Amino acid sequence: MSMLEQDRKDLEIFSRNEITEHYIYLRLAAREKDAHNRAVLEAIAADEKRHYELIKEESGVAARPDRRRIIWYSVLAKALGLTFAVKLMESGEDHAAGSYRAFSSYPKIAQLADEEDAHEAKLIALINEERLAYMSSVILGLSDALVEFTGALAGFTLALANSKLIALTGAITGIAAALSMASSEYLSSKTEKDTGKKPLKAAVYTGGAYIITVALLVAPFACLNNVFAALGLMLFFALLLIAGFMFYYSVARGESFKHRFVEMTCLSFGVAAVSFLIGYALKTFTGIEA
Repeated sequence: MSMLEQDRKDLEIFSRNEITEHYIYLRLAAREKDAHNRAVLEAIAADEKRHYELIKEESGVAARPDRRRIIWYSVLAKALGLTFAVKLMESGEDHAAGSYRAFSSYPKIAQLADEEDAHEAKLIALINEERLAYMSSVILGLSDALVEFTGALAGFTLALANSKLIALTGAITGIAAALSMASSEYLSSKTEKDTGKKPLKAAVYTGGAYIITVALLVAPFACLNNVFAALGLMLFFALLLIAGFMFYYSVARGESFKHRFVEMTCLSFGVAAVSFLIGYALKTFTGIEA
């Protein structure tokens, strides 16, 4: 029986994915210093190569690896961490598993679905990255800065009504708050010794996340004279920060992006709205002008 054209196209895609991911895992393994992580990456690379060979043997369909994808995930792993890159790549395996099951006329290929499902279980035990160990410290700095600072800058907008003054006040407040948060995280990590985090490093992650967030949120007021345009741009930057970090977190931790994103956005923008009204009320009832 001749192979349908659509089946051939699908199998070419599977073949390309398997051989591409084989080379991605090999490249990641070669760069990995942790012996356990390296061994698991090499084992998964071998699985991907075996899948490729099985598809080739059963159907006669083979494909070349996607070099751009290999480079992309290698760069992604270097920039954002092994966990993020591997989890993002493996998130496509769910679709592959379902597609493999559809090939009932090729029983051995259909069985690959079960092996694709097993990859995630291997990866759960794989990662032991420092940046993930300190993820809670980064979340503390980022979330506190977003919630507190979107509110503070929104309140300053009407209370002060001067973009440069808002930027200066915000920068001073933000640096002081970052130092305070870093100190609190240092003391907290030192007290909770079972977390495995180094207190000083945890403080740096928290304070660093706070400072970066403050700098991005204050920048519109430093660059624009119109306070309302600056406020709008600040809220847009806040939204981008929330979306970017929540996407990273949801992929690395295997949690729902939508739930995390909506929760953080509602908190940050809700506090900003209330603070804006408080700034307006204080300016109106006190009669104080900046």
